[in-house]
Amino acid sequence: MKIYTRTGDEGETGLFGGGRVPKDHPRVSAYGDVDEANSTLGVVIAEGHLNATLIRLLTRIQNDLFDVGADLCTPVIENPEFPALRVEQAYIDRLESAC
Repeated sequence: MKIYTRTGDEGETGLFGGGRVPKDHPRVSAYGDVDEANSTLGVVIAEGHLNATLIRLLTRIQNDLFDVGADLCTPVIENPEFPALRVEQAYIDRLESAC
């Protein structure tokens, strides 16, 4: 199985739904950071030393982080027929309340 396309990527990466940005674009760095945070939460949960309430909270935060990553990798081109998942104030309110 080959893991390359033989066409090169010109130093860019594709965004969900189309469009390309340089691999050093702040958007790409941001969703890498979000993935790392999500992975760290997964390791903490997997250790098994947390109570059920904290596990539920961290799992919810993980789900929200997946949404943040989806938002970051989707170009800001609104299509009313297929609206993109966007992080909204409710995410922020929920996290602030938990803090």
